[in-house]
Amino acid sequence: MRMIMKVSMPTEIANDLVREGTLGSTIEKLLGDAKPEAVYFTAIDGERAGFIVLDIAEPSDMVRVAEPFFLAFEAAVDFYPAMIPADLQKAAPHFEKAVREFGG
Repeated sequence: MRMIMKVSMPTEIANDLVREGTLGSTIEKLLGDAKPEAVYFTAIDGERAGFIVLDIAEPSDMVRVAEPFFLAFEAAVDFYPAMIPADLQKAAPHFEKAVREFGG
């Protein structure tokens, strides 16, 4: 299942890695292991953050991709299921059923 993993890194820890010159290489290693479809970096609530789009084949994969971020950055990690347009099209029968049963 396609998931968006949001990662927020505490500023102090990320700053230490920037000073050591290892922030970029650490992120590169973690992303290489995770094999994401896409990655976007931003700031959220004053902390360095990223949105990482992944294919999670089974629930245990969440541990495989999140745990390294917990350990490397003491990061906060959240997962959000995500659909592409083709997934939304496949959901059309479910919309129709919901309208029939609950659409009033």
